[in-house]
Amino acid sequence: LGGVVQSRFLLGRLRSRIGAMERARVARELHDGTIQSLVGVEMEVDVLRRRADQSGLPLAADLARVQGLLRSEILELRDTMQRLKPIEIAPEQLVGFLDATVARFGRDTGIRAIFDCAVEDVDLAPRVCREIGRILQEALQNVRKHSGAQRVLVRFGRAPSGWRLVVDDDGQGFPFEGTLRHADLDAGRKGPYVISERVRALGGELTLFTAPGSGARLDILLPREAR
Repeated sequence: LGGVVQSRFLLGRLRSRIGAMERARVARELHDGTIQSLVGVEMEVDVLRRRADQSGLPLAADLARVQGLLRSEILELRDTMQRLKPIEIAPEQLVGFLDATVARFGRDTGIRAIFDCAVEDVDLAPRVCREIGRILQEALQNVRKHSGAQRVLVRFGRAPSGWRLVVDDDGQGFPFEGTLRHADLDAGRKGPYVISERVRALGGELTLFTAPGSGARLDILLPREAR
């Protein structure tokens, strides 16, 4: 019986590893193939737009719109690529990963992105570190797609009862107003569902502060014993 259990365990690990390798392969193909091709097309459209603009042709506005659509699709594919990539984050790597994620978001979107963290030593489990990384990726994707923000501030650090991650943007906010906790978001079926479920799975608490036209702030508190 012990041998059967061990075999099933190893088979599950193997399937998980194969799945991760396949997702990594798809992510590489997206980056090296589709995304690079779209970037090339976007650059060509940019050249044509500049020429049309210098010549005073009305076509410049249409080319600018096409360029914007291409840019949006490139960013969407990059988000997909990041989600497909399997990530393993050790506690000592978490702060660097969050910092790099915020910096890359700023470069890709043109939104002013700031990362504020006063700690270096993290004593969370690797699985929790991975989930925190995914939560930040999801939160920044929501800012890019829905907020219309010009600035986003990400804070990470210790809290009296654990760890806190805050994502604060100056965009248009959610189409509702107030301070909503997990129970409020569930009752009203509101807010960032994927982030809410990830935080709940870690035993944490999500609080959303928002007002239409005044931005939104996600305040995520994770218990010290989160595993």
